[in-house]
Amino acid sequence: MTRTRIMLSGILLLSLSMHAASIDFNEAPKITKRISPSVKNSILSYNAAIGHTTQSIVHIATKQARSQEKMRQMHPFFEQFFGNPYQKNDAPVRQSLGSGVIVSKDGYIITNNHVIDNADEIIVKIPGNNQEYIAKLIGKDPKSDVAVIKIEAEDLKPIMMGSSSDLKVGDVVFAIGNPFGVGQSVTQGIISAQHKNSIGINEYENFIQTDASINPGNSGGALVDSRGALIGINSAIITRSGGNNGIGFAIEVDMVKNIAQKLIESGSIARGYLGVHISDLSKELRKLYKNDEGALLIEVQEGSPASKAGLQRGDLIIKVEDHQISSSADLKNKIGMYKPESKVQITYERDKKLETATVLLGDLSEPGSSNATLIEGLELKELDERTRYNHRIPKDIEGILITSVLSDSEAESQGIRQGDVIVQVEKRAVSSLKELRLTLKKYKDVYKRIYINRNGRVYVVALK
Repeated sequence: MTRTRIMLSGILLLSLSMHAASIDFNEAPKITKRISPSVKNSILSYNAAIGHTTQSIVHIATKQARSQEKMRQMHPFFEQFFGNPYQKNDAPVRQSLGSGVIVSKDGYIITNNHVIDNADEIIVKIPGNNQEYIAKLIGKDPKSDVAVIKIEAEDLKPIMMGSSSDLKVGDVVFAIGNPFGVGQSVTQGIISAQHKNSIGINEYENFIQTDASINPGNSGGALVDSRGALIGINSAIITRSGGNNGIGFAIEVDMVKNIAQKLIESGSIARGYLGVHISDLSKELRKLYKNDEGALLIEVQEGSPASKAGLQRGDLIIKVEDHQISSSADLKNKIGMYKPESKVQITYERDKKLETATVLLGDLSEPGSSNATLIEGLELKELDERTRYNHRIPKDIEGILITSVLSDSEAESQGIRQGDVIVQVEKRAVSSLKELRLTLKKYKDVYKRIYINRNGRVYVVALK
C-alpha cells in the first residue's frame, strides 16, 4: 500500500469516527409565510394600545431649600472631610426631575421614594397641561423605594393596573417617563427576567428586569404591557457609563399596589417580623432536604415570633400561607407584606418531613427586630454576609449598618449618612443591636460619642 493510500485511509477512518458522534438537532419548522407590517396604507403601531396610558404619566420636579440655621450646623470637623455643600457661591436650592403614575381620578400618584426624598416642594405637571400642581406627600417607604403623593385635581386619567401573575419573560413592554428632563417619551423592550432580588438597590426587592431604555428621569414612571396596563414602576438601571445598557429594573406591580394602598391608608408601612436570620440553599445543602427551594433558618432569635411558634435553626421554610417560597429574599418580601399581629401559617421541612406552624408576627420597627430604630433619626441593621456584600463592607469591620437617615434629624445635621457603620458608643465597641441597646441604656437621655466607620475612616459625632 502506497503512502498516499495510507493517508487517504486514515482520513476516511477519521471522518467516520467524527460522524459517529453526530446528534439530531431539534430543527424549527420550515417558514411558510412572512407577514408584512404594512398592509395598504397601514403601519404596525402600538399607539392605540398605549396612547391613552401616556396621559397617566406625570413629570415631577422637586426643590429643597436648606435653612440658614441648618447651613450653620455643619461642624468644622466634618466640613474638612465631607465638605460644606452650602458655600457662598452655591444656591441653597436644588432641583431634581423624575416621573410618576396617576392611580386615581382625584390625584393620587405613585412614584419612587428617591425621586421625592428630602424635598421641601414637589411640583407635578400633567402631559398636555401647562399648569403646575404642588403635591402633598402622602407617605413613603425607603425600604422598597415606593412613595405616594397627591395633587388637588379632578377627573384625572388613572392608569389601568396589571397583575404580576400575568407576566411572562419575553412579553413586549414599554417604559414611559421623562428621561433627562427632555419631556415624556416611550421606549420599547421585553421582560428580560422576573422576580429579581439581591440586586442591592433596595432592602425589599422584587424587580422586573427589562431592556426597554430606562434613564435618569424615568424613575417613578410606568412600565406597561402591550395593553397599556401598569406592570411595574421604573426604578433603576445597572450601568458603568451612566447611560442605558439594556439592564433596567422596575418594581413589580403587585408589590407596588400593596405598599401604595398601605401608604394611602396610614401614611407609613408597618411590616411583619419573624425574628430569624435566613439563607438560600447551597448545592451541597440541597442534598440534605427533599425540597430544592426555600428559605433556610440559620438563626432563630430568642423570644421572637418564630421561636414562640416552635421554628428552629435548620428548618427550611417552603410556604407562607399558599405562597411558595423560593428563596430567602422571597420569604423576606412575603413576611414584610403582612401587618404586625397578623397570623400566618408557615410550612417548613424538618428532618425531611413537612410541618406547619402558625406564627403571630411581630413589628419590624420594634426594638429587638432585625431592623430597628434605637437612635432618633436612624434606622439600623445588623451586618450579615449579604449586607456586607451589597454595601461593600469589609469583613474586618464590625458594627451596625445605618440603613436610613431621617430628613431634618439631628443625625442628618451632624453629617451622618446612609451606609455608615456604627462601630463604637463611648468606650464600648458594638457589633449587634443587643449590644447597642444595652450601651444606649447606660447613657440614656445624655449626649454620647458615637463612632462611625465610612469607607475605612472613622468619625465621631455627639448624639443624645
